[in-house]
Amino acid sequence: MAITAAMVKELRTATGAGVLDCRKALEEANGDFDKAVVILREKGLAAAAKKASREANEGLIGHYVHMGAKVASLIEVNCETDFVARTDEFQTLVHDLAMQVVAARPRWLTPEDVPAEVIEAEKDIYRKQLADEKKPDHIKERIIEGRLKKFYEETCLLEQPFIKDPSVKVKDLITGQIAKLGENIRVRRFVRFEVGA
Repeated sequence: MAITAAMVKELRTATGAGVLDCRKALEEANGDFDKAVVILREKGLAAAAKKASREANEGLIGHYVHMGAKVASLIEVNCETDFVARTDEFQTLVHDLAMQVVAARPRWLTPEDVPAEVIEAEKDIYRKQLADEKKPDHIKERIIEGRLKKFYEETCLLEQPFIKDPSVKVKDLITGQIAKLGENIRVRRFVRFEVGA
């Protein structure tokens, strides 16, 4: 199938990928738009994985103050170059992440940041909840792991569903931006303030 400039333009508009990448994806997908989108996403995610080890020492400190000025957040998001830090896409990402911190109340950045004593305390609570149930121990352990995963989704920023699109986790939102902007992006730290808390 012949790939037209209009097809390339439509795919570029939908994905934000480069012209050459769009043409190659359409050729690989034999002109199938949906397949081409999948191809671009897979290549973008693979490229993002390669970039994850690169240093990210530039970036921005974003903030969000909720209406009424009773809740606010500060967040440091790093990228590789000042050029990317000044782009609208990066600034929007930082603002959205600051809003996420206010709205979703994360306590830690990743599950690895959760102190071991907190994890053990959660597991103890789950074990007590399951104590009266007549289930084998290995099933109870799987249930505890599932509840712990849910705990991480509620308390760890990168594991949370994104407030603007709950079908996407925050870490996947960031990975998508790494693929789109072509640089490693890292949330370094954040803090949430609430009056009286």
